[in-house]
Amino acid sequence: MKPIIGITSNIRDEKLLTTGLSNIRAIVKAGGVPIVLPNLTEDSEVDRLVESIDGLLVTGGGDVDPNIFGEEPHPELGEVCPERDHFEIMMISKFLRLDKPILGICRGSQMINVSAGGDLFQDIYAQHDHQLLQHRQNAPRSHVTHFVDVAENSLLHQAVQSTRFKVNSYHHQAVRKVAEGFEVCARASDGIIEAFECKTHRFVLGVQWHPENLTGKNDIYSLKLFNAFVQACQH
Repeated sequence: MKPIIGITSNIRDEKLLTTGLSNIRAIVKAGGVPIVLPNLTEDSEVDRLVESIDGLLVTGGGDVDPNIFGEEPHPELGEVCPERDHFEIMMISKFLRLDKPILGICRGSQMINVSAGGDLFQDIYAQHDHQLLQHRQNAPRSHVTHFVDVAENSLLHQAVQSTRFKVNSYHHQAVRKVAEGFEVCARASDGIIEAFECKTHRFVLGVQWHPENLTGKNDIYSLKLFNAFVQACQH
């Protein structure tokens, strides 16, 4: 039986619930059944959602509220959505407690980290004193622009079967301190954390790029990543 994968969503203009079709198509292509999740606030309702799905895809979107990790807003902080933040923290925390698979993409990876006690750069360009790559690429979302180097024998390495490949990039926030129990498993050449994973859970992985936008081009690394995630959700 195909696993049911919950996909987190954006709230737009306080009246629309949105997610990219690329998220849905990537899960379908990997053999899962996608369900777009509303941003609920009641604990009992969230518990029911957690019970009904096999895996959680935490998607990209706007910035993460720095109050979550004990900071006030930096001048370069973008738009935040407290309702979405609250829901995703609840979902991630419950999934971690139950050891259910989680894949976080871009903002989603950042949410996994702060939910578990880590923190973020609110703006990598303002908060680094050395030259960085272009992490907000001026190219189509399906175009890969910079390399990531992957740690051998990591969960990510097992999934993609490579230690170096190119990714796309659309972010200005990034993981700074990785939460306890998590390990960095990929970096860009400028040192920015591009992926991390949890060693105490069977499949919890956050990636800073957008693999969902690459599966349509049959990017082998993105396809392998989603396949590994959906396969983990079947157990």
